Amino acid sequence: MSKMIAIAGLGWLGKPFAQSLHTLGYRVKGSVTSIEKATILQKNGFEAYHIEISEAGVLGSVKAFLSEVDYLVIMIPPGLRRNTGADYVLKMAHFLGEIEVTQINKVILVSSTSVYDDTQARVTEKTHPEPTSQAGKQLLQVEQLFFNSDKLKTSVVRFGGLFGGSRQPVRYLAGRKNLNDKNAPVNLIHRDDCIGVLSEIINQEAFGYYFNAVMPQHPAKSDYYIKKAIALDLIPPSFSKEDSNEVFKQVDSVNLETILNYKFKHSLY
Repeated sequence: MSKMIAIAGLGWLGKPFAQSLHTLGYRVKGSVTSIEKATILQKNGFEAYHIEISEAGVLGSVKAFLSEVDYLVIMIPPGLRRNTGADYVLKMAHFLGEIEVTQINKVILVSSTSVYDDTQARVTEKTHPEPTSQAGKQLLQVEQLFFNSDKLKTSVVRFGGLFGGSRQPVRYLAGRKNLNDKNAPVNLIHRDDCIGVLSEIINQEAFGYYFNAVMPQHPAKSDYYIKKAIALDLIPPSFSKEDSNEVFKQVDSVNLETILNYKFKHSLY
């Protein structure tokens, strides 16, 4: 029988990832945060479960979702950008507790390059994250919770800025003036490559690693978004003059090449 993969979070990335895994011959189940979403997905052929994770605990069909699973992929949005005061660490500690009492021992935790601080300049997986924002600190704590669990073998995937499909970051910047950080290198990854990286970790059984999943090209923010706006027939944004001594974060990966031998499907332009 084919292996079962559970995806916690059938959203913008999780849903097409599930579809891709189906084509590779895996059995797939996924979770969403409402009964209504689960019902719609079930009608469209997905094995979907309703699970809600909060500071109070985990509600919904968690036992059914986590049963008979060979690989668990966690891509639950932390919701930390909205400054809601959410305790992402407590939420994920509850979820970890549910996972650790099952037979699951191979986990991919989707995280973010925001665990690195801008002041760290060029970073790779060999660089220890030193976040200063509360969001970055919480993400790092959750990474450590899962990576250090003695019941799981976890690989942590730190995605850069996501684009693909209808999600094109330049559309939010088009026509805007005096934007900051014109010299900052972009750290982006296409959704197809997100799916590619996650699939290769499973295919190669590459658990117990950190992966910075970011495209290797890092043009300056102003250069990239102005060219991209022109290519899409949008009004190019403009940027304010920057201090030439300012330090920006550039996220690179050693492990994508040395461990996965991963070849990117997309380029930035």
